[in-house]
Amino acid sequence: MVFQPNIKIGQILNNNQIAEVFKCSTQGGMRRSHATNTLVIISDHTKLYEDKWIGKLFHYTGMGKKGDQSLSFAQNKTLAESNNNDVAVHLFEVLRPTEYVYMGQVELVGEPYQDEQFDEDKILRNVWIFPLELVSGKKPLRLPKRLIDSKEEAREKLAQKLSDEELALRAKHASKKATSRTVTTNNFERNPFVTEYAKRWSKGICQLCERPAPFMNKKGEPHLHCHHIIWLSKGGEDSIYNAIAVCSNCHDKLHILDLESDVLKLRQKVEQHHLLKI
Repeated sequence: MVFQPNIKIGQILNNNQIAEVFKCSTQGGMRRSHATNTLVIISDHTKLYEDKWIGKLFHYTGMGKKGDQSLSFAQNKTLAESNNNDVAVHLFEVLRPTEYVYMGQVELVGEPYQDEQFDEDKILRNVWIFPLELVSGKKPLRLPKRLIDSKEEAREKLAQKLSDEELALRAKHASKKATSRTVTTNNFERNPFVTEYAKRWSKGICQLCERPAPFMNKKGEPHLHCHHIIWLSKGGEDSIYNAIAVCSNCHDKLHILDLESDVLKLRQKVEQHHLLKI
């Protein structure tokens, strides 16, 4: 008999409740339970990991915190073989610390692929990414926008704590595909490394009008917006080659007028900056 957890999609559990329901460990991001023949996978967005929804697919990073990951290692192998080993896979997402949102049962719908991410020692390494989809075939759960905002704020704070060198490395190697998740509207989750990098190299100067930021925030930092030169909604990359810092006034102008001359100027500014960094 296939195990069916007595919980609802969207229900928020704590760590101990997950262990009680699935008869699994309270530790780790991938928790195998032989008692229920399940694999619980947890995507903690409050940390600097790169798991993301792109449409109906969830791209989940495998286990292994240091060095290159192996597809034959522990629960990576379980997940890679989950379509043939009869192990049911259940996904939880963490958007606020200690709150685990049950997203439902998922299945592997494509071949695992490799990508580059940083390990816990801040060393770039190869990881395995698993493309997953809800077994119901439905779209991912529509979460309250406040949860997404809370997660983005936490990740931005983590990015702000990075050194210039580490921020530049993380921004450069960040995935160029923005996360798309439906809340009240379709919300693009911008990579915090890219956002912080664009603001930091501007040195507090709007890159369009070339004037200092109009005011300082409560932390005494210049208030500028990170603008994607080719908008994410138009297929633009969420990368350091498409992101630049502008003041509030210019940001409004860019989105209201969308002038080719402004786009050209910002492209030239980004190109010049990266040429100087070579």
